[in-house]
Amino acid sequence: MRDIFVGELVGTFLLILLGNGVVANVLSNKSGMKGAGSIQITIAWGLAVMIPAAIFGALSGAHFNPALTIALAVNGGIGWNTVPVYILGQMLGAMLGALMVYLLFKDHFEETVVEDPAIVRGCFCTAPSIMNKGRNLLSEIVGTFVLVFAILGFGNVAGAGTVGVDKFLVYGLIVSIGMSLGGLTGYAINPARDLGPRIMYAILPFSKKADPMWDYSWIPVVGPIIGGLIAVFLYGIIF
Repeated sequence: MRDIFVGELVGTFLLILLGNGVVANVLSNKSGMKGAGSIQITIAWGLAVMIPAAIFGALSGAHFNPALTIALAVNGGIGWNTVPVYILGQMLGAMLGALMVYLLFKDHFEETVVEDPAIVRGCFCTAPSIMNKGRNLLSEIVGTFVLVFAILGFGNVAGAGTVGVDKFLVYGLIVSIGMSLGGLTGYAINPARDLGPRIMYAILPFSKKADPMWDYSWIPVVGPIIGGLIAVFLYGIIF
């Protein structure tokens, strides 16, 4: 249990540090990489998942995502008694990662909020490009379905786990989902990735702050869980 908690906490910390960090790097005023664009963000998010997965895969399984953890518990891949430990580590790691992004980019955030505080909020949590909660929910369901179904399917690639190919496959998967679906809702596809930083955005001090959008916040939590469960169900039927 200790290995699971530590692996998920530190791994999710790195995930958010690198993932939310690239968003802040690209969107913040006066950042040296301001304006680099969505391609850099999408590629860097793939790396943000791949790097801690390579480090902590043998220790905890490198879920970093409550939706994946719940799906694997339903699938029988892990015991239900480990689920609270996984999710606690993931949530704490996500919150600490968001805190570190805040500390690193605080000066840049303050230069940015005067123009548009929603840009700073976007460096922490997701929001839809067009608010339509039904379709926003569907986007998170479909994106996480692809994520979980593909991860399960990668287990069929002979030798992938022993030589590390599976980590590169996950990198490609994250980049693919982001480039194909990311413009709709910001492709949270992970309750901890969105909720942990959203909580930190709500409580951290800024000279000007946008609405944390609590009325929307349930979508990147519920949608990924539903998508993961559908993926496990369909995968079980096919394989």
